[in-house]
Amino acid sequence: MRTRREHITFFQVLTDLPLTGEVPAAKASGIVMKDCITVSITGAAGQIGYALLFRIASGAIFGPDQPVHLKLIEIEPAMKSLAGTVMELEDCAFPLLAGVTPTANLDEGFKGANWALLVGSVPRKEGMERKDLLGINGQIFTGQGEAIARNAAGDIRVLVVGNPCNTNCLIAMNNADGVPVDRFFAMTRLDENRAKAQLAAKAGVHANSVSNMCIWGNHSATQYPDFVHARINGKEVPEVIADREWLESDFITTIQQRGATIIKARGASSAASAANAAIDTVRSLVNPTPEGDWTSVAICSEGQYGIDKGLIASMPVRSHGGGNWSVVEGVEIDEFSRGKIDVSVQELREEREAVSELIPS
Repeated sequence: MRTRREHITFFQVLTDLPLTGEVPAAKASGIVMKDCITVSITGAAGQIGYALLFRIASGAIFGPDQPVHLKLIEIEPAMKSLAGTVMELEDCAFPLLAGVTPTANLDEGFKGANWALLVGSVPRKEGMERKDLLGINGQIFTGQGEAIARNAAGDIRVLVVGNPCNTNCLIAMNNADGVPVDRFFAMTRLDENRAKAQLAAKAGVHANSVSNMCIWGNHSATQYPDFVHARINGKEVPEVIADREWLESDFITTIQQRGATIIKARGASSAASAANAAIDTVRSLVNPTPEGDWTSVAICSEGQYGIDKGLIASMPVRSHGGGNWSVVEGVEIDEFSRGKIDVSVQELREEREAVSELIPS
């Protein structure tokens, strides 16, 4: 982590804010502050970015004793909109917000980053093939991976939110020469949260009652929300929800199609729930996973559970804190689950092949 003092740009106005040690407002409260960390966010002026920034600045991810410096990365046409967001961040007077750097320059945006949240991506439009979307976004994530490798802090962790996030993460990871592959994650926590909510509603309990929910494979319509190993108040879901037909059909398709259903209902894709899931993901990686539980995030496979080595695939993960994690071993996969996982893994193989020219050999 870089701790040297820097001046932070608020649209060409240099403000001398502390990036290490105590933040003045926190000093008055008696809280002992940690050294400031730098969090870089792409697509910062978009809907997800807007829903995300204020919660990061308030301490929702890293806690009430962790100052943050936000580096907000956008394309040039969005810089005017980003300026308004920065004004709002200033107007909130967050005690933990040590500074904000808005920029369209990737090198500046990722300089000294401890965490990078890659939110921005080109959305799929009507008539666009998935392979076209992969190619367009592939160029974006190639450049971001290269810039992260050149500029980020030595302890960098990268969460890819922009879709198709698994393969975008694969591209960024393979173009970030020198950055360990275990530092890269693609977000499937939104799917996990959706699955927990649906199971809780069916069982008539609160979502907090659902644990051990794993999303397998790709963040796409092929993903497999694993109800077999999920638990409700400590009991396996099939013991609590006797409707096996619903679990194997409507439950799965509801989660797989939830994003499309939201777009149809509100005329725009998930924003607040996606931002919330990004916060949940990072918070779950920063803090140890509760004993006996696990969480869902797509990571670089080492061959576990028959998933090709090198693919970015979602599977059950436990965090050891500080961004360090391990795959949960020994989960027994029944025939039904195996079939669902294999379909999603095959899609990931096809996506990798479609962007093979963007992955250095």
